[in-house]
Amino acid sequence: MRGAIIFSGSSHPTLVDGICDRLGTKRGTAQLSKFANGETQVQIHTSVRDKDVFIVQSGSSKINDAVMELLIMVSACKGGSSKSITAVMPYFPYSRQSKKKSHRGAITARMVANLLDIAGVTHVITIDLHASQMQGFFKCPVDNLIAEPLLSRWIRVNVPDWKEAVVVSKNPGGTKRVTSLADALKLSFGIVTTDRRRAATSWNESAMFEQLRLDGAYETQHVMEAAMDAEANVTPITNITLKPKTEAEKPRSRARAPSNPLQRRANGTTESLSSPLSKSMRASSIVEPEEPLEPLRESNKNIDEQAEDKSGGEESADEYTDERARDVIHGRLVQGHIVDEAQPSPAMSAVSHSTWRNRAPSDGDNDDLPDPMMSSFMSTTSSVRNRDGEHAHALGGTMDAAASSEDEEEDLVNPEVETMVTLVGNVKNRPVFIVDDMIDKSASWIAAAETVVKRGGATKVYCMATHGLFGGDCLEEMSNCECIEKIIVTNAFPIPEYKQASARNKLVVLGVDNLLAEAIRRNHHGESISQLFMHYD
Repeated sequence: MRGAIIFSGSSHPTLVDGICDRLGTKRGTAQLSKFANGETQVQIHTSVRDKDVFIVQSGSSKINDAVMELLIMVSACKGGSSKSITAVMPYFPYSRQSKKKSHRGAITARMVANLLDIAGVTHVITIDLHASQMQGFFKCPVDNLIAEPLLSRWIRVNVPDWKEAVVVSKNPGGTKRVTSLADALKLSFGIVTTDRRRAATSWNESAMFEQLRLDGAYETQHVMEAAMDAEANVTPITNITLKPKTEAEKPRSRARAPSNPLQRRANGTTESLSSPLSKSMRASSIVEPEEPLEPLRESNKNIDEQAEDKSGGEESADEYTDERARDVIHGRLVQGHIVDEAQPSPAMSAVSHSTWRNRAPSDGDNDDLPDPMMSSFMSTTSSVRNRDGEHAHALGGTMDAAASSEDEEEDLVNPEVETMVTLVGNVKNRPVFIVDDMIDKSASWIAAAETVVKRGGATKVYCMATHGLFGGDCLEEMSNCECIEKIIVTNAFPIPEYKQASARNKLVVLGVDNLLAEAIRRNHHGESISQLFMHYD
């Protein structure tokens, strides 16, 4: 490594020692200190003139100090006439803020990338960016290494029945990462999703404004004015006979009257229909055929008899059962834990009742509902504001722009919110690897682990991530969860010793020293780093 110098920031000196030991060199001398008011001071005591400088500084619990310290070190090396400056950042700070989540939000990850460019960074080496598209924020080359080969190697060595395992994503956003590991190991994969809107209770401003119950039937309450004539005589087509119409029987115009759009008069009696258009039609819209309807009646009769015969036999019922539906399992989450169906719901529904679009029209306080006729023209992507505060999805109706893991964690730990969890995939009697890029809070991990074990029937659960942030009591809570067998992370993010001591039996820390050392060596000598992305048995 002639012509190269490795400097260490204050965030992860142990990792830098491992890198230098692998490369057979010593790290450069630099003095890092602070003034009384908290300002960072850096002094480089090693000559960097016309040399390749590598500054290793990962994110840590003091994230802002780490970023500022790195920028000052880069500026100092640039002023010392270094040939190139490579920022080695195993965990990239602010990587979770890579997109705008509200109208006045900031794309902080792009701002950090611009700061590095202005300071003088000519190359960036990192591991598992939260969003790989972040590489477009930089004006210099970025080597986004992956820890997937390290995780797969640990699985092959330490999990006896890993060939029968299933790789599971704890949220839809991590599906790409999970499928990549599943393809590398040739395993099946599954998805766990949590939904704040429990079982079709959200409202949509459709033209009919119908409410769909949990049992699939339409609720016959006063939702809006009748969309069709209230006194329309609805007659099944099988009961229509051919006879000339009299003057009294001809259709006549009637005034509109408010009524339930889901109730119609059929042969003089009022009946509730499952849908306005099912099993019935307007008598006035029927065109009289020129031929008798007897063949049609006989055909309909035969079809009805065949349907009754099929519904009575078990074999016929199984014939129309979707096999894939057996791999979809639902459960209830209260405070992030699986509960039985018999347990009463918390005081507050998972649906937000602060906006009119998420409330039933039959709920008492509906003063803020829009005009019924206007509601049919309103789009679900309308920028209607919440009267109590900022609209939850300010950037549109797709909801992916505002959804984040932080929102999910807050809902799971809220004792007044019930969440529905869905497991897609067959994990019965199989070990499960729950994979994500970082572990910061424990609620979603524990919820996913309990779901695959208590609902899916999995044997063991291994929680795997590249960056173990372990904010608050996350590590202790995950280690106390009986459904979690092991917690596997890398040392890309520094884990304090006292936190590691709280989970000695379950925590496994994989070293990325060799990976970063090889990346530094190949960059210095101008070699390809493609081999670092490949899996080896």
